[in-house]
Order: sequence, then C-alpha cells, then structure tokens
Amino acid sequence: MFKHVFLTGPPGVGKTTLVRKASEALASSGAAVGGFYTEEVRVGGRRVGFDVVVTTTGERGCLSRIKDPAASASQGGREYKVGQYVVDLTSFENLSLPLFRSMGSPTQGDGRRVFVIDEIGKMELFSQPFIREVRQTLDSPRCAILGTIPISRGPPPALVEEVRGRSDVRVFTVSKDNRDVILPDIVSAVQECLTHSS
Repeated sequence: MFKHVFLTGPPGVGKTTLVRKASEALASSGAAVGGFYTEEVRVGGRRVGFDVVVTTTGERGCLSRIKDPAASASQGGREYKVGQYVVDLTSFENLSLPLFRSMGSPTQGDGRRVFVIDEIGKMELFSQPFIREVRQTLDSPRCAILGTIPISRGPPPALVEEVRGRSDVRVFTVSKDNRDVILPDIVSAVQECLTHSS
C-alpha cells in the first residue's frame, strides 16, 4: 500500500508543473494541500536562481542565486554551492521548515493531508533540519507526500535513494513522451494514498 507519491525525471521535463497542477486538482476536490514548490527566477530571459514558493499563499523565499563575483564570500560563513548557484540556506529553512511543522500538527483537522515537497534535491539537502523533517513526514500517519526527486548523474544523495527504496512510495518517471498525459494518474495515486491509509 502506497502512502506517498514522488515524480522523477530529467531537469526541465515538467515535474514542478505537474506537481502544481496535481496540487490544484487535489485542492479543488476537497483535499487539504500544503507545502512548497521550487520555481526558476529569470531576469531579462536569463535564469538567475530559484525561489521556494508556498503552495497555499504564494509566499516566496530565495533558494539560490548565481554568485555575484563582486560579492564577498557569504560574510565569513560557509558557502553552499550547486554549480553556479549559491544556496541561501537561511531563507530556505525559514520558509520551508515551518510548513512541515504546521502540516504535521494535529490542529490541522481530521484526516490525512497532502504535503508538497518540490524538491528533494542537492540544494535543499544542504539543510540537515530539512532532511530530518522529510524523514519524519515520510513516517507520519498525518500526511501523504506529493514530491519530486531528481535523476542523478552519478551516485544519488542518500535521502533520494532512501525515498526510492521505500515500499510505501510510488515513483512516477516523467518524460517528454508522457508529461502531457500522466497528470490524471498522479492525482489518482495521491487520492488512493489519502483514502487507503490513516
């Protein structure tokens, strides 16, 4: 029996778009949906970084930006980088961690809720509190996760392997061939997670 649904696939294939559309469909069918997704930030048509966006409010926080060569190295602290992007760990944690806590609290009403985690990727995995919260949410009877995990070049991060290997996780692989037709299957799978467990 599956408790959680994750999407995987190459970068830019449409995982986030599918998560957003599935979240909207689930919310319109009466499911309680919370969490966050990651969105590109573009300036003048050029990608300059990524923001984390709260599904329910649209509130945004910086996840990463292209490093400004003129800026000093993060005011003496450790700098977390993925490629050309510098991760703003404080901003990410300040926005994402309270979402985990509120979705897991018993004050959210009866029944399981859908918790969106887009994504469990290299940038997010610099945060140890984020890793702990993901693991707790995977084991929680209160939430069904609708999340995304990357396809890694080389060995995948430990938490990504852990998610893939869980018997209670269903993984959909998104491709250019199926991305326009897979949405109903994703929504149905999450609805099954909500009805068959708790």
